Amino acid sequence: MRPAREIATTATAPVAVIGLGNVLLGDDAFGPTVIALLRAGWDFPGDVDLIDGGTPGLHLVASVHGRDALVLIDAVAGSGAPGELRLYRREDLARLPILSRVSPHDPAVLEALAIADLAGRGPRTVLVVGAVPASLAMDTNLSAPLRAACPAAAALVVDELARLGLAPRARRDGAPPDAWWLRHATESP
Repeated sequence: MRPAREIATTATAPVAVIGLGNVLLGDDAFGPTVIALLRAGWDFPGDVDLIDGGTPGLHLVASVHGRDALVLIDAVAGSGAPGELRLYRREDLARLPILSRVSPHDPAVLEALAIADLAGRGPRTVLVVGAVPASLAMDTNLSAPLRAACPAAAALVVDELARLGLAPRARRDGAPPDAWWLRHATESP
């Protein structure tokens, strides 16, 4: 039995790769789409959990707590061309202020990391793979620039896992991602 003060966690592996975003809001589906692409293209070691995190808000703490390493994939606000990839390490995130939450769907990445750190169970290694969105309007299609960015983002995740000594094996069958929001897309990621 664990002590009552310990935060409950769903962590089953020391490393988590979590795609964040709402698949009903256009390019906000970037994170879940990259997770679907990773699941379709690679076999991962048992030490890696692949998670479609959706829009967890503060529930993200349960997926972060107790991990050694964390890779987050999400559409990120910022200047730049749609589809431009941005990488943020733990030290980059530590320099950002925790702002007031404006939506219960805000992924609460900074808050989740801070809470896990306060409990002494935050991940030592963190990488955010972000893409600048073209549109976050109600839609189940990724824009062309975000669709084009998905394979490069997946490759960055695979490279990060290899750097951590947990390289996935590429599948030979090359099956397309099986995600309902991608089934009607004219081009798959």
